[in-house]
Amino acid sequence: MPLSLDNNGHHTSSRHPLAPQTHSLHRNHIPRNIVNTTENKHKNKPHTLSLSFSPQKQRMQRFTLPTLLLSLTLHTLADGGSIGVNYGRIANNLPSAVKVVQLLKSQGLNRVKVYDTDPAVLRALSGSGIKVTVDLPNQQLFAAAKAPSFASSWVERNVAAFYPHTQIEAIAVGNEVFVDPHNTTKFLVPAMKNIHQALMKHNLASDIKVSSPIALSALGSSYPSSAGSFRPELVEPVFKPMLDFLRETGSSLMVNVYPFFAYESNADVISLDYALFRDNPGVVDPGNGLRYYNLFDAQIDAVFAAMSALKYDDVKIVVTETGWPSKGDSN
Repeated sequence: MPLSLDNNGHHTSSRHPLAPQTHSLHRNHIPRNIVNTTENKHKNKPHTLSLSFSPQKQRMQRFTLPTLLLSLTLHTLADGGSIGVNYGRIANNLPSAVKVVQLLKSQGLNRVKVYDTDPAVLRALSGSGIKVTVDLPNQQLFAAAKAPSFASSWVERNVAAFYPHTQIEAIAVGNEVFVDPHNTTKFLVPAMKNIHQALMKHNLASDIKVSSPIALSALGSSYPSSAGSFRPELVEPVFKPMLDFLRETGSSLMVNVYPFFAYESNADVISLDYALFRDNPGVVDPGNGLRYYNLFDAQIDAVFAAMSALKYDDVKIVVTETGWPSKGDSN
């Protein structure tokens, strides 16, 4: 069931609070690329779809994203990926966390990402068999970066207190930090490292990974996909140390991918069929010779190309948000 999210990825519809979330996407072949997006100027984010996959072949595959968005059922892809949901709770008429967990299980969903560490939600997920990604909010990045004791206390209260009965598998440190108006970018990597150190203190670092979701606006170049690159001002101070950290800890880069924003801003050159995973002749990338049959793949490959340009093509990617808006601005 489609729904809308606010700028923090939170559900704003009064229908139900689940939005698809993507988990565990990686590729081990040639670098890939993306098309320019203007995600963060929009007031409303689409509901997010969660699909996980790790394509091993160089030929692009077609997906049936609209079906996944409507059904919210788990589809295990051929290479072992899975679909989950983002569970946002800024809305009215919300069901209890217990009922939400029941809904997740009834739909066969085995992964969920939450935007905080609400104890009621984490308790409801206890014993459910659902793997959970929790979030340390942007407003706590400064404290987590400057005070290892804060990071340790945060992990003890919000992670160690619930694990392993609640199967927390990852911590998202902040969300789209590079576009945070409070300028928290410089605190991101130190906060990630302190949270990881706190997990080590509790002997949880091998089971719970640390990363941070980025928006595609972190790319300076995104078309064609093979020319994907990160914004120059973010490379040395943020991306290189963050990707070093992810490589050293065996974690994945979390990416929020919204084809809608790229389509909306470039509808004169991007076909709706290409944006919606419908039949289309595809688009050939002149740089790598690949033919892309959907915008989602092209956007993901732009991120891979950006990582490859910095020699980090061995780091995996997890798509933490994606989808198409059901409500929002008039356009």
